Amino acid sequence: MYGYAGRILRVNLTDGTTKTEPYDPELARRFLGGRGFSAYILYTEVPQGADPLGPDNKVIISTGPLSGTLVPGAGKTDITTKSPQTGGYASASVGGLICAELKYAGYDAIIFEGTSKHPVYLFIDDDKVEIRDASDLWGKGSLTVEEELKKDLGEAFQIATIGPAGEKLVSYACITHDFGRQAGRGGVGTVLGAKKLKAIAVRGTKSIPIADVDAFRQKARTMFKACMESDALEVWQKYGTAGVTTWANEIGAFPTRNFQTGFFEQHESLSGEVMREAIVITDKACFACPCPCGKYSHSKKHNVFVEGPEYETTALLGGNCALADIEDVAYANYLCDELGLDTISAGNCIAFAIECFERGIISTTDTGGLELAFGDPQAVFALIKKIAAREDIGDVLAYGVKHAAEVFGGDSADFAIQVKGMEMSGYESRNAPSMLLSYMTCDVGAHHNRSWAITYDIQVGRDDISADKAAKVIELQHIRPLFDCLGACRLQWVELNLNLDYYAQILQALTGEERSWDDLLKISERIWNLTRAYWAREVEDFGRAWDSPPPRTWKEKVPTGPTQGSSISWEDNQKLLDMYYEQRGWDKNGIPTHAKLTEMDLTDIVIS
Repeated sequence: MYGYAGRILRVNLTDGTTKTEPYDPELARRFLGGRGFSAYILYTEVPQGADPLGPDNKVIISTGPLSGTLVPGAGKTDITTKSPQTGGYASASVGGLICAELKYAGYDAIIFEGTSKHPVYLFIDDDKVEIRDASDLWGKGSLTVEEELKKDLGEAFQIATIGPAGEKLVSYACITHDFGRQAGRGGVGTVLGAKKLKAIAVRGTKSIPIADVDAFRQKARTMFKACMESDALEVWQKYGTAGVTTWANEIGAFPTRNFQTGFFEQHESLSGEVMREAIVITDKACFACPCPCGKYSHSKKHNVFVEGPEYETTALLGGNCALADIEDVAYANYLCDELGLDTISAGNCIAFAIECFERGIISTTDTGGLELAFGDPQAVFALIKKIAAREDIGDVLAYGVKHAAEVFGGDSADFAIQVKGMEMSGYESRNAPSMLLSYMTCDVGAHHNRSWAITYDIQVGRDDISADKAAKVIELQHIRPLFDCLGACRLQWVELNLNLDYYAQILQALTGEERSWDDLLKISERIWNLTRAYWAREVEDFGRAWDSPPPRTWKEKVPTGPTQGSSISWEDNQKLLDMYYEQRGWDKNGIPTHAKLTEMDLTDIVIS
């Protein structure tokens, strides 16, 4: 198989065995790789009703055909499992270098199944595969363990780890790689913690077969040249995603004080310019990336080194918690990285707890004596540690804001900012119907990376509620997740305007198969319907109610900033869903019909 390593590594943690299997060419045809491969394995191999933290659940780590090749940004790996946070589909993407190393070792994917009785880590050195004891690593931080394994095994090994939060089964624990890259959302690190898998270490020396080497090399050079000549390159390289902070605040989308508003009065102190001047040491890129968005930073105030903070972290641990010092945000980022927490969910949970405290719904009795207030960095640091340790209020927040609202009571559910049990990422959307619909219908929960539609709202009118907005969300939900199937970063397209047709052209040179961009989009649509069917199979009464936006978005108007007075009514939300479901070919409850599954070549998928 051109473009693929051709093998899958299956690791049974219960009996300590490993075996290799051939990568099915039919799976590559139908699902391409990466996220698509993982979603199909999750649906077909994990039994219906499996406990996310039990031995029947699996974690699938999958590269795409472009992973590890000389395509700009070809450094993405998908990690999929049944989510302990939502009970549905979880898929997290991580950059860095490990995707290339996996393919060079000869594996397109790793499937972890079963549960170890004691802490272990997986060692891969080409064809040498061992499940090694990790008892001495258990309890240590993610960054610390990566450093220790690199010292022990050598710098050539690429490492992925979980932290104490994953060991303690915090529902939004992440997997960390390359000292600051995270597979963050949905609790993928939690499932590894339940399986007692502390880390993965991999080194490879093999090559990737290419159908037409000359055509591939020529197209790769064209793509790199287009990136390097982009007018947006200089600013993107300088600030990365941190450059979004000022823009988000200017349009009233910067989450502030638990999404009470979209405008943070002290936003300038969190800007990309201030961050670059105050803490950034150097730029940091993933594999084959010509536009390094990563920023390696040093907080002198707290004497820690961290990659970031990137925009989402600044938004949720900064503005959302009202921290106005970039060094405090960097330290909160460091704590989450070392302890193994998703910064988006952590920032939401902390802001939610602070608002509950300020409203009198909870007190120091609940917090273990800790006073909570927006803008207090020490309270934020303390809550991060409490969540990772599952200590007093941290044990409640460890399950996310949906669960915490059920425990705290009062009217707290009205300002628990989540969809499907997953906390919302960094865009206040009460004046952005397309963006809010993106959150409502995202296949993992309230996450922006599947459809970043807020720029379309600005382009066509932010008050408009129309079928065109539903169509744009669907279009983006096919384009953006397709990159996670290819194994490449979407930012070269998003930020540098790299032509999408290039990807079909270089994929043809790589694999020898002729497929247009539209053909690839059809695969992406197939995967979207597959994962929706997975939700319907796994979650009782799944449907329209699970696509509801946070009540704050329709019960409260934005109180300050450029979008002051805005909200999206419940009736308009329902209109958006109606238009979205109709265009997707689903029923009025948001479930794929038999006719739609047949159209998508998913006749083997049954929703029961």
